[in-house]
Amino acid sequence: MNLSEGTVQNIIFGAIFLFFIGIAWLLAEFKGMKDEIKERLGINNETIKLKLQALERLTLFAERASIKNLVSRTPADGMTVVGLQIVLCDALRSEYEYNVSQQIYVVPLMWKAVGNLKEQTIFIINQIAATLPPNANGVELSKRLLEYVATTNSDLNTVVLTALQFEAKQLL
Repeated sequence: MNLSEGTVQNIIFGAIFLFFIGIAWLLAEFKGMKDEIKERLGINNETIKLKLQALERLTLFAERASIKNLVSRTPADGMTVVGLQIVLCDALRSEYEYNVSQQIYVVPLMWKAVGNLKEQTIFIINQIAATLPPNANGVELSKRLLEYVATTNSDLNTVVLTALQFEAKQLL
């Protein structure tokens, strides 16, 4: 049986066409499987966006929770040591409570680090305030807190910020 050259070309063209349709079908199947796996694992762009937004808010909290930033935002003029101590601790607690909902978007260890940052900062404020007379000028507490930050190398907010950055890079 002799096949003409045109018939052979048509058969080859048909085979190539079917081959490409098969490849397109396989690619569509793989994409569908990939999307299904992402959906099962709860990984999608919206989830990643929410997690990144939570990390951004917690980064802002960590920055604002540093003693240096906390003191610089709070005017001490006309306050006593006790008055400034209360204002600083309340501001820190308020910031923390504002961000408490973000814990559902970060790993538990990260949220614990944020909580430890708040607690350590409050502890330092209270310890330094306890070394001063309660009715002393609040400016003295501000000075002592800033001296403490300048002379110690134990700033937990830097550690928390580094951990938050690492967490964000893992998502990206």
